[in-house]
Amino acid sequence: MVEDGTLRVGDIEFGLSKTGSGPALLLLPGGGGCGDYLAPVARQVDALVTTYRVEPRGCGRSTHDGNYELSTTLGDLEALRHLLGIERWIVGGHSHGAFLALAYALAHPERTTAVLYIAGAGLQNDRSWHAAYDAGRDTGADREVPQGTYTWNPECNAVANADYKRYVRRCGLWRDVANLRVPFRAVHGETDVRPVWPVEQLVAALPDAQLRIVSGAPHDLWYTHPDELGAVLRDYLVKLGLT
Repeated sequence: MVEDGTLRVGDIEFGLSKTGSGPALLLLPGGGGCGDYLAPVARQVDALVTTYRVEPRGCGRSTHDGNYELSTTLGDLEALRHLLGIERWIVGGHSHGAFLALAYALAHPERTTAVLYIAGAGLQNDRSWHAAYDAGRDTGADREVPQGTYTWNPECNAVANADYKRYVRRCGLWRDVANLRVPFRAVHGETDVRPVWPVEQLVAALPDAQLRIVSGAPHDLWYTHPDELGAVLRDYLVKLGLT
């Protein structure tokens, strides 16, 4: 089993880094289209879980073949789970990766023990959300990480964003959210330019959901507030009884 490199599933290579020990946690980067940047987050929880930081197809070290649709990505994650011999895992992610984690849980609740939703955008394509985000970004409030931190694939990003907008219009989506019997644990930065109200909607709709706000923290919480983020994630995991 690869510890840090690539893993082949059929004809596709996936960037994969494995750290820690304990129950399995899938951790997905955002973008969409970004390579892995979540090692600092994994270090916060590696004493409690085995973290699999996976780069989806089209991201980082994974195969770039143009097949970046959401359905393909979710199928890839399920194929990876099967290959790794994991019966059920915690699914988590940051930003667009948080959306992927929730979408996976909705598609495969029987394989999901919990969702860790870090700085996600909820399930919306709302004008006021975009206006608030654009205003914050234009003032430079979304530039808390060093230049060059992220590598990304713009083609994958375009497909991911288009699929997200289609997904949030899906008939029956909020019924499925309300019926999801999987613990949902969210964390959001107080100064994140991505408004938190769509995450609050999710928390209100899901049967077992919690949200914690990290005071003064931006979108990439671990760069400025690593201890606070780590404390929230570890507390979630311990209280869920999954470790």
